[in-house]
Amino acid sequence: MLHCYAHMQGYVDCHCHISAGDFDNDIEEVIENSKKAGLLALLAVAEHAGEFDKIIELSQRFPGFIFPCLGVHPVQEVSPDQQRGATLQDLDAAVPLIEKYKDHLVAVGEVGLDFTPRYVKNETDKDSQRQVLIRQSQIAKELDLPLNVHSRSAGRPTIHLLKEQGVEKVLLHAFDGKPSVAMEGVKAGYFFSIPPSIIRSEQKQKLVKQLPLENICLETDSPALGPEKQVRNEPKNISVSAEYISKIKGVSLEKVMEVTTQNALRLFPKLKAAIRP
Repeated sequence: MLHCYAHMQGYVDCHCHISAGDFDNDIEEVIENSKKAGLLALLAVAEHAGEFDKIIELSQRFPGFIFPCLGVHPVQEVSPDQQRGATLQDLDAAVPLIEKYKDHLVAVGEVGLDFTPRYVKNETDKDSQRQVLIRQSQIAKELDLPLNVHSRSAGRPTIHLLKEQGVEKVLLHAFDGKPSVAMEGVKAGYFFSIPPSIIRSEQKQKLVKQLPLENICLETDSPALGPEKQVRNEPKNISVSAEYISKIKGVSLEKVMEVTTQNALRLFPKLKAAIRP
């Protein structure tokens, strides 16, 4: 059994915005560099229906490497400098496309709650986001797909809602809550993905200290949450997360690679097509 991980030397980026305009001019190079850095697969998440087709196209352009997740993010852009919380209307265009592409999807996402004060003025705004998450949780259960989840300033409400909805397969990306709240997610069998920004986030460092390695996945959230603030993040920086986790946990980089990739395969079984143990 010693050699069962021989082919699995590599990382999975469980949450990435590869369809962002930031990558339009050098996507080939970005993908090539990420492969050189040991990336085996990348989960491309959506924020709104307008980018669904692009994500599917990218997954077909880089088959077996870019895996699509479609969903409606809890924060929607009105204009480049104005954003608001998601409403059920935002799902109108999304749901038929999720249905159309369902056989291609590895997860429904990016979905969730964001209770940052500038997006939620009152309980009505929060309720509106909750309705959107409940609907997408139902869709994920119908399609037997995991959820790729955003929970900024809403860690506890997000975990509680997902548990209430009976959602069992969950990735909480870049979780910004307390370790004690995260442990409620661990009890429910949820996974937490850690971005390269951990190197400049005391909160993420404390989180990783508490989380069992068996519940940790890797992500970059590119082009955001990179090692350096305000610098475009890329999937190749996945190793930054892994190295920092290995330092905090006091285990080898190989161990972090092996366990986080196994975790990604458990949560997103459709990745097995690309990553054969």
